[in-house]
Amino acid sequence: MRLRTYRLLTPLALWLAGLSGPAAALDTGVSWDWQLQAPLDLSLAVDVLALDPDEVESADIAALKARGVFTICYVSVGSWEDWRGDAAAFAPELLGNPYDGWPGERFLDIRAPEVLALMTARFRRCAQMGFDAIEPDNIDLHINDTGLAIGESEVIGYVRALSEVAHGLGLQIAQKNAADLTGALLPLTDFAMAENCLTDDWCDLLAPHAAAGRAILDAEYTRPGPEICGRADDSLSVIFKGEDLTRGRDICP
Repeated sequence: MRLRTYRLLTPLALWLAGLSGPAAALDTGVSWDWQLQAPLDLSLAVDVLALDPDEVESADIAALKARGVFTICYVSVGSWEDWRGDAAAFAPELLGNPYDGWPGERFLDIRAPEVLALMTARFRRCAQMGFDAIEPDNIDLHINDTGLAIGESEVIGYVRALSEVAHGLGLQIAQKNAADLTGALLPLTDFAMAENCLTDDWCDLLAPHAAAGRAILDAEYTRPGPEICGRADDSLSVIFKGEDLTRGRDICP
């Protein structure tokens, strides 16, 4: 398959598609939770909830927004998941190596325009459901064993394309992990999401988001304690979760 560079959507094309402009950035210091699998607890009193669109209905998002909760729509933009409703739309040549540790997932060749088109459809669904933002998971393909030889510049170009689509839909978009690319991704994204940045000691790489007054939402797969909580300053919104990412969380005292 011949791979082409991205042709970003123009403002006119977005308008013709019935899309709107981007939302404002999410501020630092927010409370949040991350629930991607049932059982869920949508009654939790937090500022922000990150959810899988396959686990909720539009009515759930409307009820959350009526309470003033900012909602984030999970989309794996860098991996193919065999359980998704659109899984059959991804041609075999778009798939790379299996994602070690995550059964049913394979890396995606993000250089293919077909992948961007499929992600655009997913983003559009998030917007139609009423979500406020996108969590674009698995963008760090340049440091994974994808079998596709994807480089940093190609990841940045992909995020640029995704950012334009999200903003055109009136959605914010996070920088999800990929902390080594923060300098390039900061102008393209609206806030940051991280996993284990305190445990693995790399939260400082996301500091430009905090300096810009933006939220850094961090999930740690451990229990809160004096050592780790002592390193969680006001620039981080830290929660402690199980890897199943269901209801239930801990926070620092």
